[in-house]
Amino acid sequence: MGTQRYVDSKTLESVIENRLAGIVSRSIIEELKSALIRYQLTEEKLEELINEIVKEVEGNAVDPGEPVGMVAAQSIGEPSTQMTLRTFHYAGVRELNVTLGLPRLIELVDAKKTPSTPLTYVYLKPEYRNSREKAIEVARKMELTKVINVTLRIDVDFLNNTIIVVLDKDMLEDKGVLVEDVVKILQKAVKKAKVMQSSENPYEVAIQFEEPLDPTKVEKLREKILQTRIKGIKGINKVIIQRREDEYVLVCEGSNLAELMQLEEVDYRRIKTNNIKEVEAVLGIEAARTLLVEEIMNVLEEQGLEVDIRHVMLVADMMTRTGVVKAIGRHGIMATKDSPLAKAAFEITVKNLVEAAVKGDVDKLLGVTESVIVGNYIPVGTAKVGVVFNPYVRE
Repeated sequence: MGTQRYVDSKTLESVIENRLAGIVSRSIIEELKSALIRYQLTEEKLEELINEIVKEVEGNAVDPGEPVGMVAAQSIGEPSTQMTLRTFHYAGVRELNVTLGLPRLIELVDAKKTPSTPLTYVYLKPEYRNSREKAIEVARKMELTKVINVTLRIDVDFLNNTIIVVLDKDMLEDKGVLVEDVVKILQKAVKKAKVMQSSENPYEVAIQFEEPLDPTKVEKLREKILQTRIKGIKGINKVIIQRREDEYVLVCEGSNLAELMQLEEVDYRRIKTNNIKEVEAVLGIEAARTLLVEEIMNVLEEQGLEVDIRHVMLVADMMTRTGVVKAIGRHGIMATKDSPLAKAAFEITVKNLVEAAVKGDVDKLLGVTESVIVGNYIPVGTAKVGVVFNPYVRE
């Protein structure tokens, strides 16, 4: 028996480069180099591995003319008919709800500006994540607290031109707010009035106006006082503290990625939200595409439906290819199509045909829908290729 020859790192890198360049992406080549260099491989084993990689890549490649769009539509659409219509379900926390099933899938492909139940998962930096007390402090700092959240009732005294806000002692403690904080905030918010703490009841705040109170404007003024922000981040309506493995995670009802990422206690690299449009605005289109794939897959898996991720990736690619997240509908992807017949076949038939006729649009019949309408061969599979035979040309 001959001795086995192990491949050194330079040879390994050279073989991978020569065999896989142009077949797989540069990132996969680099990943393979760093992965395989840790093992002692013989020339035979390395050859065997590379042959297997090439076989996998070629076996999973899309054939020219394959109708990937139709296959993806069928693969996602058919199992989706089995989805439940329930809108709300506990998201592992009894106090918070999250939209699941078909309603969630619809709002994802419709590229809704804000989801019906926005959620943000906030991970903390090492010095805060292991202490419940510190996590509570951060949660109080984040949670949007308005005057209405700490108020028992609000009374109007027309005789003395005064509005009296009676605060809830327990809620003040729960939110980590002092009566003095409320007084300061209201002093800034309410113009032409003197705001002071009652001498008789420490949990009463009196707002005395210089001018007589107008009964027609009292309700509007009352609402303004109650909606005055004391502290917290806009959009973060509730924060629940969860213990996950060896750390505390803050689950927020609502989302405001830009402001949350700026908090010094927050690990901005791990923060996560289910708001696609917000991720697009803050982190860019690639991050939005990744989240779109993840969210759609989560919805399908939660329902016990098996869909190949590549079909979902194709949908996400189509929705984000222009650099903006667009809905799958007549205002989104369908609006970018050049074919008037395809637009008419999708929705609002007469309106689309009349508009196309008025503008003098020309349909080149290059797509599947328009080809079916006029009875042409559809440009997929063998019909994608046009073969011309000239009997008078000889080699």
